[in-house]
Amino acid sequence: MNYGISKTTTLTYEQAIEKVTEELKKEGFGVLTTIDVKETLKKKIDVDFKKYVILGACNPSFAFQTLQAEEQIGLLLPCNVIVYEKGNETVIAAFDPMTMGQIIDNPKIEPVAMEVRARLERVIASIPT
Repeated sequence: MNYGISKTTTLTYEQAIEKVTEELKKEGFGVLTTIDVKETLKKKIDVDFKKYVILGACNPSFAFQTLQAEEQIGLLLPCNVIVYEKGNETVIAAFDPMTMGQIIDNPKIEPVAMEVRARLERVIASIPT
């Protein structure tokens, strides 16, 4: 099952986080949470892991629309965007909101999911290869 929109870039990990955050803002998203997976795993269970961050991106208008249509949609919010190192490259990926239609049987969600997907696709497309 393909549930994400992704791209590999030669930007450094740090540059990629900065660029993704900037592009999300242009599309009306703010980053509500930042989870540094590498740091968290080291701190909690003393294991070493590659550089990996989860950005919890939210567009309040779209979140409100989906919450009005489906109260339990909060289980799938915010839109997660990940950035991680893979060899000498950096991977950027966003959860594909169209996947929600496979989980939730509510046709009111589809138009919002389509718009959010289009915006996330633009964010990913704006990252240089």
